[in-house]
Amino acid sequence: MAVVADTLDRLVVAALAEDVGVGDVTTEATVAADAVGTAELLVKEPGVVCGVGAAEAVFRALDPDVHFESLVEDGTLVDSSTVVAVVAGPLRAILTGERTALNFLGRLSGIATLTRRYVDAVAGTGVAILDTRKTTPGLRSLEKHAVACGGGRNHRFGLDDGVLVKDNHLHAVGSVSAAVERIRAATPLPIEIECDTLAQVAEALAARVDAILLDNMAADDLVTTVALVQGRARLEASGGITLENVRAFAETGIDEISVGALTHSARSLDVSLELT
Repeated sequence: MAVVADTLDRLVVAALAEDVGVGDVTTEATVAADAVGTAELLVKEPGVVCGVGAAEAVFRALDPDVHFESLVEDGTLVDSSTVVAVVAGPLRAILTGERTALNFLGRLSGIATLTRRYVDAVAGTGVAILDTRKTTPGLRSLEKHAVACGGGRNHRFGLDDGVLVKDNHLHAVGSVSAAVERIRAATPLPIEIECDTLAQVAEALAARVDAILLDNMAADDLVTTVALVQGRARLEASGGITLENVRAFAETGIDEISVGALTHSARSLDVSLELT
């Protein structure tokens, strides 16, 4: 998903307010106000780059006279020690924005890189790798953009753009059929139901839902479920899925695998800013 410019600007302003506060004491004391310089943004390990635009927005928010040259686009797979952008202009802005820009670049590149590893692991199966809402509060749009840059597919962005009936909803309403009846009366959106058992799957099929989320099912149970469903609903698997077992799950015949770890457990890529 593309990040709306207004959203990016808002996130950058908030991040800078958090880091800079009322002023960068060290930089203002050591660097002359009229000093200029050039720096390279460096990705120090192999991975998928994401967050170059966010880094640019950081420097431009600090000083519109900063010149930022992107050398790679988001979604590009790079080797170690790759210069992804060059920043030139007022040195105070470059040094003050360094950490915030690198935080965005490293975090988002880490998500994109982990996503690519999952996507590569299921290559040839036809299974899509999906993200979840397990994102850093306030950063969902950026993190979902990073998933897309890594080759994954975005699931619903929020509670208002998709229907996913989970186990607590079913506990509250009493049954799959009752939940589906109420939802159809309230919205025309496609309906996805979380199912833990084959009995729930059968009930969901009888209610003609659009998709079924198979939560924490073993691979053997997924094979049985695929045979039961026979294409009558889209099947999504989630829970307990890792890089080590994701292909085994993908080969069961399901359509999608959602992985919360893409956003809640990705390690930031090693990135740096070096004055030249």
